[in-house]
Amino acid sequence: MNAGAIPAPARHRGRFAPSPTGPLHFGSLVAALASACDARHAGGEWLLRIEDVDLPRNRPGADAAILRALERFGFAWDGPVLRQSARADVYGDALRSLQRQGEVYPCVCTRRELEAAALGPGGERIYPGTCRQGIPAALAGRTARAQRLALAGDTGACIEFRDRLQGRQRQDLRAEVGDFVLRRADGLFAYQLAVVVDDAAQGVTHVVRGADLLSSTARQIYLQRRLQVATPAYLHVPVAVNADGAKLSKQTLAAPLPADALPALRAAWRFLDQPLPQGSAEPASVAEFWQHAIAAWSVARLPPTLQLPAPAGFASRAAG
Repeated sequence: MNAGAIPAPARHRGRFAPSPTGPLHFGSLVAALASACDARHAGGEWLLRIEDVDLPRNRPGADAAILRALERFGFAWDGPVLRQSARADVYGDALRSLQRQGEVYPCVCTRRELEAAALGPGGERIYPGTCRQGIPAALAGRTARAQRLALAGDTGACIEFRDRLQGRQRQDLRAEVGDFVLRRADGLFAYQLAVVVDDAAQGVTHVVRGADLLSSTARQIYLQRRLQVATPAYLHVPVAVNADGAKLSKQTLAAPLPADALPALRAAWRFLDQPLPQGSAEPASVAEFWQHAIAAWSVARLPPTLQLPAPAGFASRAAG
């Protein structure tokens, strides 16, 4: 895989990439709104990708429900929807490219075994390198094997970048993450590889997403360099959290987006601290909201924090 394979976008190109593990919620809306406004304000394109590479986590019908919700909320995307579940061959090509460079090795460590590894600053287990020099003889009988990326030594795996909102970031991947998985033991490709390949294939120039993914960015930049593809600009907006401080998600019982789109759009706009129309008059329709939002979008107004409380009524499903 090389830079020559990347389509050259004529302008700013953003994307929204939800996973079909359940319905969209307020946190999803915040990320989608920020991404769409950032692209449209710049006069660019906005793409939609369904990140369904993790097949066991996908829920039947969730992808169709996501598309219906986005349409109801006035989102309009450019081109066809890309689905990761149809792109295993492309991810395989990228993996083989790295294997030919001698940068990938098999690993038979189980998740339970890795629970004893040290925790990195981001709360993830640091891979201790058990299989880096070859699978230990005591483990050679295991047939389920993941594929890990062997990180470069010295300073080659120290990644620095500037987030458009969160500022300068630096991560020493060897010390804080360790060699990470590109293909799991069950044969499914890992998110880190899939997202890098897809952003390159779609010519994405600007990634706007929740700050919960900030810690993944260094890994993706490292992979971009190894695959010789372009690195987008990154902007990580605050994540919406519930009263317990947990990120809104299916696991934390986040409330699905309501049928009435306009109040939720207004709430997401205020969550992002974006400017109201002159006179503080709220848009009276979804179409008016989008007209104002695209024109008024301001990165400078975004709260430079990693998380913020979700508005009342948008955090959790009602009891019962």
